[in-house]
Amino acid sequence: MGGTVKLIVLDRDGSLGQISEDFVRAPEDWVPQSGALEAVARLNQAGWRVVVASNQSGLGRGLFDMATLNAVHARMHKLLAGAGARVDAVFVCPHAPEDGCNCRKPEPGLLQQIGQRYGVALADIRAVGDSLNDVRAAAAAGCQPHLLLCGLLSAHTGPDALPLPPLPDGTVVHADLAAFADFLLATDKV
Repeated sequence: MGGTVKLIVLDRDGSLGQISEDFVRAPEDWVPQSGALEAVARLNQAGWRVVVASNQSGLGRGLFDMATLNAVHARMHKLLAGAGARVDAVFVCPHAPEDGCNCRKPEPGLLQQIGQRYGVALADIRAVGDSLNDVRAAAAAGCQPHLLLCGLLSAHTGPDALPLPPLPDGTVVHADLAAFADFLLATDKV
């Protein structure tokens, strides 16, 4: 393969899929965000590889097991494929918040693992998510942070939008994954 790998690290719940108030505990609980699957397809067609990085504390809390999480991801991959899209890999932090690990966002561990696995400099990775933890992890790892105002931050859109809290330097804000794809494809010079 010639050239540099063009890599996007995408949060799962709230960015690619909808937020579940009580965790995504079964395959049928995973529902894509409107337009998200098509956005990934457009990015893939433009040569971007997409990887998911997701905190999955439900594992550490015993709310579901690895077989169930794999079944959820199998559904996600099937729905992506149906839209002509693909996610190359899914990296998860299985720890509960009190475990104090380095892989739970906002810590940079998952992003560092991904950069190492793909041989991509962290500064060249676009890290995309719908929470402050996502952009804080991106900034801590030295990635390019992109914040989506859907999922957890949907209250920050529309006529009665709440103001955003302070964001890490360099954070680019988009309405949703489709808007991120529009932005990246319009500015992609690689």
